[in-house]
Amino acid sequence: MFRHIKSDIETVLDNDPAARSKFEIVFTYSGLHAIWAHRIAHRFYKKRLYTIARMISQMSRFFTGIEIHPGAKIGDRLFIDHGMGIVIGETCEIGNNVVIYQGVTLGGTGKEKGKRHPTIGNNVVIASGAKILGSFTVGDNVNIGANSVVLREVPPNSTVVGIPGRVVKRNGERIGDRLDHTQLPDPVVEMLRVMQKEIEDLRSELEHARQKEAIAGGDARK
Repeated sequence: MFRHIKSDIETVLDNDPAARSKFEIVFTYSGLHAIWAHRIAHRFYKKRLYTIARMISQMSRFFTGIEIHPGAKIGDRLFIDHGMGIVIGETCEIGNNVVIYQGVTLGGTGKEKGKRHPTIGNNVVIASGAKILGSFTVGDNVNIGANSVVLREVPPNSTVVGIPGRVVKRNGERIGDRLDHTQLPDPVVEMLRVMQKEIEDLRSELEHARQKEAIAGGDARK
């Protein structure tokens, strides 16, 4: 128990440059409080005391803004930064050395029974607002870009961005033309680019038609 507490505090110090002291971390970091509350709730859950477990998780949600189902399995050295709005589902499994930012959802896609939430590997970073939905695995050493929506398995050593999420970097090699998870594709901008291209094509066709008519008219006058 105390080993976990010490490791949790050290994890915050390692990941957050704004952390000034262990005292500040213990009393002001809501992500840390949510993890500690989850450990207690998870113990009750494993003993089939589901109502007590849910009461603890809901109290934690009220005070921290982070909802972790007591059935979720969480590894060592999880760091939750600015955790408001995070939701972690019942059958979710999270590995070691994972970083999760605010607004992340590790959820399901329907009312299916059994395993319905994602399994997150080790050394994974999930950026703000990302949604990982479904029963599949996100491999080790993966970066999930901000606001990405991931709906299928992600191989290890990858970077994923976009809606729906797609792999843009794997094993240090680029796949596609977008690598920065802060520069996500904007569907509205992409649509406007397509429309602009179509307008330019239509203008070109009209201009070509006018030129043909002008030539035909000149020949007729002759």
